[in-house]
Amino acid sequence: MSRRKQAPTVGFVSLGCPKATVDAEQILTRLRAEGYAISSTYDGADLVVVNTCGFIDAAVNDSLEAIGEALTENGRVIVTGCLGAKGDIVRTTHPKVLAVTGPHALAEVMGAVHEHLPPLHDPFVDLVPPQGIKLTPEHYAYLKISEGCNHRCSFCIIPALRGDLVSRPIGDIVEEAGKLVDAGVKELLIVSQDTSAYGVDVKYRTGFVGGRPVKTRLSELARELGQLGVWVRMHYVYPYPNVDDLLPLMAEGRILPYLDVPFQHASPRILKLMKRPGDVEKVLDRVAAWRRAVPDLTIRSTFITGFPGETEQDFDELLQFLDAAGLDRVGAFAFSPVEGAAANELPGALPEAVREQRRARLMQHQEDISTRRLEQRIGRTIQVLVDDIDEEGAIARSSADAPEIDGIVYVTDGHDLEIGDFATVTVTDCDVHDLFATLESPE
Repeated sequence: MSRRKQAPTVGFVSLGCPKATVDAEQILTRLRAEGYAISSTYDGADLVVVNTCGFIDAAVNDSLEAIGEALTENGRVIVTGCLGAKGDIVRTTHPKVLAVTGPHALAEVMGAVHEHLPPLHDPFVDLVPPQGIKLTPEHYAYLKISEGCNHRCSFCIIPALRGDLVSRPIGDIVEEAGKLVDAGVKELLIVSQDTSAYGVDVKYRTGFVGGRPVKTRLSELARELGQLGVWVRMHYVYPYPNVDDLLPLMAEGRILPYLDVPFQHASPRILKLMKRPGDVEKVLDRVAAWRRAVPDLTIRSTFITGFPGETEQDFDELLQFLDAAGLDRVGAFAFSPVEGAAANELPGALPEAVREQRRARLMQHQEDISTRRLEQRIGRTIQVLVDDIDEEGAIARSSADAPEIDGIVYVTDGHDLEIGDFATVTVTDCDVHDLFATLESPE
């Protein structure tokens, strides 16, 4: 009897945001389902798939470099992701790539793989776990609830890359979440381009979860996910009035008291140029109301500095907003003129040095605010989720900390904990970004 042929092997490189990570996971899941092996090195791969990012210039350069490296090390490369939707930039820079697709293009990627590396399927072997292939650690996973975006922010080209909003069926999302939890996932990170808009495109039509009718709406989805007994963390939440419907679920402990809200700026004039909602007073009132309803609420946000036409007065309004809002976590980006973005045509472009200087000033200004927020937690007992163990103890996160973008809780006596464990700790100290804690002593 002849020996079975070796499975064709695909190398995989994934860049970009959590939405791109989910795209990568879907491709990897399909590859494994069809009998392909996945290689962690170029040498062991019959071809390489590079999942790119194309949002800002730095990401474009990183993606082009990754493609070039894959071509040099392997020679047979398929490109997918946001950079593939930006005209002919990939083909022009790297004409030897085998194929190029845009984002969330599972069928197109698999078609290219089939063309250049036909599958060797073994129907008698279970190649894929129920939850699919994941790139995150076993104890947390990203859960994408929609594709695309209906906004037309002047600095952004996401709608051109990913299209308008398309919400996933609520039953499919809850089913996927259940499989992840069954596989050991302890935290679900809800991602999309605009999480608050979930269901708008289908007019909140009724779907079905386990045979039960459920509206395709964020509050209903959050309630369903909140019954799974794991952390549920909301990302990319625009400050629409319907966000208020999430607060009772946070107060009940169904979902984490955490909102990632991309405010982007606080000067009404700049917000208008950005084509963003511009009523800053209403935003501050809403933030205050959220905190009254859920005192433990963590709010993180991102801002853009040095937008075309931004004056020192505009920037000062942004700093005053930070003081008034008292946000827990803040990230900032110096404006980058992304090719194809409407903002590039606005007058008053600022030198790169000014854009970057203002970013640094904003982050320094926010440090005092974040530190004061952290100091309020000293002496409190909180629950944490363990991400790693080292010689100094356990490296964990609280409900206030999303992986890779927020802070860390160092549990100094947590050597006996394991990755993926929940633990109850008492906060003993903090620095600018992180907390220090010890395990709660048994009574």
